[in-house]
Amino acid sequence: MAHYAFLDDNNVVTEVITGIHETETIEGLDTETWYANFRSQVCKRTSYNGNIRKNYAGIGYTYDATRDAFIAPKPFNSWVLDEATCRWQAPTPRPIDGLWSWNEETLTWTGSDAIE
Repeated sequence: MAHYAFLDDNNVVTEVITGIHETETIEGLDTETWYANFRSQVCKRTSYNGNIRKNYAGIGYTYDATRDAFIAPKPFNSWVLDEATCRWQAPTPRPIDGLWSWNEETLTWTGSDAIE
């Protein structure tokens, strides 16, 4: 089994399905082409483990053809895209221990450094 993402006209993921293995063909076509033709919508394979296209596609993610990657919606204005992983990064690293949340107003992590 493989997973496939369908894109709208802006390359935003509208649906992700489980389909046949990517090495199989349907009516002589590779799976991405067949699913795209069947749905009249661009189709791109995606992978849970990130072996292809950097990140597993989710509804609302954008497919970036230049990077050949699925990119999640930007969570905060201050965050920047890590080009190597195509994942959003906070301006400062999240503390390792405890429960933390990003405060966009102060551009800091807030929370607790102790897990209870």
